[in-house]
Amino acid sequence: MIIPDNETAVDLLNNQPIANNIVDLLKDHMGEPITIGVHGDWGAGKSSVLEMIEASFINNKDGILCLRFDGWRFQGFEDAKIALIEGIVTGLLNERSLSAKSVEKIKNLLKRVDWLKLAKHGGGLAVTAFTGLPNPDHIRLAVTALKTLVNDPGAAVDKEKITAALESADGILRPAEEVKRIPEEIQAFRKEFDDLLEESGINQLVVLIDDLDRCLPKTVIETLEAIRLFVFTSRTAFIVAADEGMIEYSVREHFPDLPESTNSRDYARNYLEKLVQVPFRLPSLGELETKVYVSLLLIGSELGEDDSDFLKLAAAAKEVMRKPWEESSLEIKTINETLGEKAKQVTDIILISEQIGHSLAGGTNGNPRQIKRFLNTLLLRKEAAEARGFGDEIALPILAKLMLAERFIPGLFDRIAQTAAIDPTGVCPEIASLETSIKNDSESEQETSTPQVKTSTEDEKSTPEWLDNPEILAWARIEPPLAKVDLRPYLFIAKERKDYFAGAAISPKLSLLAEKLMGGELGVQGQSSQVSSLAPEEQVTLFDLIRGRTMRSGNFAKKPDGIEGLKLLSKNNTALETKLVDFLDTLPTSTLGPWCIGGWDTTIKETGNKARLATLVQGWAEVNDNRVLSSVAKQAVNLPKKGK
Repeated sequence: MIIPDNETAVDLLNNQPIANNIVDLLKDHMGEPITIGVHGDWGAGKSSVLEMIEASFINNKDGILCLRFDGWRFQGFEDAKIALIEGIVTGLLNERSLSAKSVEKIKNLLKRVDWLKLAKHGGGLAVTAFTGLPNPDHIRLAVTALKTLVNDPGAAVDKEKITAALESADGILRPAEEVKRIPEEIQAFRKEFDDLLEESGINQLVVLIDDLDRCLPKTVIETLEAIRLFVFTSRTAFIVAADEGMIEYSVREHFPDLPESTNSRDYARNYLEKLVQVPFRLPSLGELETKVYVSLLLIGSELGEDDSDFLKLAAAAKEVMRKPWEESSLEIKTINETLGEKAKQVTDIILISEQIGHSLAGGTNGNPRQIKRFLNTLLLRKEAAEARGFGDEIALPILAKLMLAERFIPGLFDRIAQTAAIDPTGVCPEIASLETSIKNDSESEQETSTPQVKTSTEDEKSTPEWLDNPEILAWARIEPPLAKVDLRPYLFIAKERKDYFAGAAISPKLSLLAEKLMGGELGVQGQSSQVSSLAPEEQVTLFDLIRGRTMRSGNFAKKPDGIEGLKLLSKNNTALETKLVDFLDTLPTSTLGPWCIGGWDTTIKETGNKARLATLVQGWAEVNDNRVLSSVAKQAVNLPKKGK
C-alpha cells in the first residue's frame, strides 16, 4: 500500500488543464522560439506536468518532436552546457530517420560542441557566459600548449585525454582566413541548427528540462546559458520545470559582486523573467483539494492505479475539484456508485480524508509530496503493527490524528505520549479534560448566543496552555475523540522517533529524584531523607533507572555520574548491595579507572557481598591491559609487583 513518490501518468491533482494550456500555447506558436516556465515548490507536481506534456506529443502528426533533459542526472558530467546542447543534437539523431545531408549537419554541429569539450580538457580556455563558445584563436594557442605537454616526458598529465582532445581539435580548426568572429559563430550555429530542423521535417522541437532546482548553482547557470544559445532559434521551445526561489538563489550565487545599489533579489528575478517568457505556476492544494487528493492516494494504493474503477473515480474527483470554492467533497454516494463492491475496502479511507484534510492542508501548505510522505508513514506504521501481531489494535483514524500532532504540534504529542506511556490503562487524562472543555463550549454556544464568562474547572487548570492555543483546540476537535483510547500501541509503533517506554514505569516524582541522584556526592547526600521515605519497590526501580543511565554513559576512566546515587540507595536497602556488586562486575576492565577500588566499606556490609568485592579487586589486580588499574588494585590487596 506504499504510495510511490514519483511522477505519475494518472492526474490526481487536476493539473491536466495546465498541461493542456501549455500544449495549446506551443501549437499556437508553432515555429516560433519560446521558453515556458512550470513553477512550483519542491514536490508540487512539476515533473508530472512534464509527463503529461510529453504524453501529448507521442505520435504527434504536426511535426513536433519532444525531448527530455534531466539536469540533476547530468550534474557532474563534464559541463552542463555541453550535456544539454549535445543531448539535444544527439536526441535528434536518435528520434528521426535522417538523410545523409541531415547527418552531415549534425556532425558539423557536434564539432562546434566539441569546442566546449576541448576547453574543458585544456583547462585554460575561458568559455564565457555571454557566448557559450571559446574564440577559435584561443583554441590554437591551447592546442600548441597541449602538444608541448604531450611531448614532455616529465609532465604529470593525463596524456590519453589530451591526445583525444587534440584529435577532436584537428576536425574543428580551419584555415585562419575562414575563422569568423564569435558572434558570427553563434549565428552560424543557430542557422545550421534551424536548417537541421527543417531538413528533418521538424516544425517544433520541444525540450523539457526537469529537476533544475535540485542542481548546484553552477549547473543551474550553465544550463540556463545553454538555453540562451537556443532561445532565439526558430522552431525551438523550452519548458523549464523549477522552483523559482531556487533559480533566483543560483543567480545570486553566480553574481555575488553586484553593486550595492543593485538589489540582488530583483536582479535574479529579472534574469529569470527575461529567460522565461511565459510562466505557469502550480497552485498549492486547498482543504477540499487535499481531502480529495488524500482519498485518491489511499484508494489508489489499496486498489491499484491501473484499476478501471479507480480511474473512473479519479475522473469523477476532477469534477469535484473543478470548483473547489464550493466546498463540496468526494461523496460516499459517488464512491459507492463508482467502485461498487470495492467500496467496502475503502470505508476507513474516506473517514481519514475527511478528518485530516484541513490540518494536512495547513501543515503541509498543500504540498503534494509532503502529503504523500505523511500518508506513507501512516501506512508503514499500520503495516508494522500488522507484522508484529497487534494490527487489530491500531485504528487508522486514531493513528492519523496522533500523527497530525506528532508532525505539526510535536510539543503536544510529546506531552500526551509521556503521560499515556506511564498510565496503567494507556490513556492521557489531559486529553479528557481538553475534549470535555471543547464539548462544554460547543454545547454552551448552541444553548445561547449571549457571551458567557468562562469559569475554570479543576480539569481545565491541568492544561491551561492547551485551552489558549487555537492550533491545539483545532486538533482536539478532529474526530475521533481520544480520551478513552489506550494509546500505548500507537506510541509503540512511533518508537523510531522516540522511545516513550524507556523509563515509562517511573513516576514524575521518581524521575525528578533520579535526576538529583545523578549528581555529585554532596548533592546526593542531600537527598538521603527522600530516599529513606521511599517504599522498597520504589528504591529498586530507582536503582535500576540510575544504573541504566550510568552504563549508557560509556566512560568509566573516571567515576561516572550516578555512582553516589547507587551507593545511597544501597545503604538504605541492603537488598540492593548484591545489585551494586553485580554492577561493578560488569564494568569493562580495559577502560576502568582506579576510582572503583575503594570507598565501599560503608556501603557493602553483607559478608557474601564483601567477599565478592574482594574477589573483584584481586581480579582487577591481575589484568594485563590496564596498568593503572592493576597497580592500584595490587596495592589494595598487598600483592607483590612482578620484577621487584
